[in-house]
Amino acid sequence: MAKGGARSWAIRRMRAQAREGSDVWTSRRRECANALLNRPWIRKEDDPELFYWVKDQYRELRDWFAEFTGFMLILTRTMAKLDKAPLHAESWMGFVEFRETRDYVFFTYGLWYLENKTELDQFLLTDMAEHIREQMVGQGLTIDWGHYPHRLSMVRALKRLRQLGALAAIDGEEGDWANNKEQNVLYECSPHSRYILRQFPDEMAHYKSLDDMHALGVYPETTEGELRRRRHRVYRRLLLEPVVTDSDWDPEDLKYVINQRRSIADQLQLMFGWEVSRYREGLLVFHPDPTGEAALFPTASAISDLALLFAGEIRRRIHQEHAVWYPEQDGTVVLSRSDVETLLLVLSQKHKAYWSKGHLDMTSGELAQELMNHLTEWGLGKPVSSDRFAVSPALSRWNAEYRTDDFQDFG
Repeated sequence: MAKGGARSWAIRRMRAQAREGSDVWTSRRRECANALLNRPWIRKEDDPELFYWVKDQYRELRDWFAEFTGFMLILTRTMAKLDKAPLHAESWMGFVEFRETRDYVFFTYGLWYLENKTELDQFLLTDMAEHIREQMVGQGLTIDWGHYPHRLSMVRALKRLRQLGALAAIDGEEGDWANNKEQNVLYECSPHSRYILRQFPDEMAHYKSLDDMHALGVYPETTEGELRRRRHRVYRRLLLEPVVTDSDWDPEDLKYVINQRRSIADQLQLMFGWEVSRYREGLLVFHPDPTGEAALFPTASAISDLALLFAGEIRRRIHQEHAVWYPEQDGTVVLSRSDVETLLLVLSQKHKAYWSKGHLDMTSGELAQELMNHLTEWGLGKPVSSDRFAVSPALSRWNAEYRTDDFQDFG
């Protein structure tokens, strides 16, 4: 077996299907793989067709994810879930509607409460809240449901649990309880609640740090075990992070990426239909077509338009005869905050007719912060100090211009 290659029967079958031109099966498998990667799970009641496609190709999907990522594919009579976890947790990976740390605390305690429930068990929100309060107080945590912000945090956690399908509201609304703690909601427990948290290979008490919890399994202390560990690290990052440049890899992982780049490209194209290209700054992955399954860059938001204009302006300036900025050894361009604000001011003067009122009303500092946050979220830049921002060389792969009035669409 070649390093980085596949050895399972199911993966060989996928290759055989591709050679035989099984377009329908290939298309369905890619749709299943992308959905499993981007959705919390696939419930039969929500998407029965896709659920049965996963069931039909369960063995192929299970073996591929196990071989290349270490992710476990869980299939029950009502749900399919890829038990996935990033190698490096990022702030943008959280729930966007959560505003406080305690939102996550209540979400976790909500799952704890549901562990003692069976399928179709019914319970009241006030009973759940009281059990959670008692448990938290017993662990030295302060909680007061008479305090409106605490109830509001609990409501956000409950709404997320409902959206995930962990429980269903039979009667009542959480918002009423947030406004008046004497109100109530009747819930019913779902069979899916026990599958929300990822499964760990060891007891939680055995983990000493967050880094220890990144491992998906126990790898033997052999050459083959180390190769498998490295392959899983590489594929997990490529699948779950928007951009990973060469400078982002550990030295040994980078060596694997460079040596196995053709195999990586083949595997991601085979399973997901993605396009993989090797550039000077690293191996970049692109979706060939827009998809509703994944959030893609550039997004439909106006800040992505600004990011593309920003990328083009930087590229033009570093290629000027008397350039002020130069790429670092790893290809990044380090700008001060005032540099970012100045570039946005220049772009505003050129293109303000096309900009949203919200962006035009922002101060230069506010707009610069929104842009830097957006680039950081997409792995296209990162702050290196309180006043300096490193723009990733991957951003140079994009550029954009607004259509002028004399643009004609010849269809």
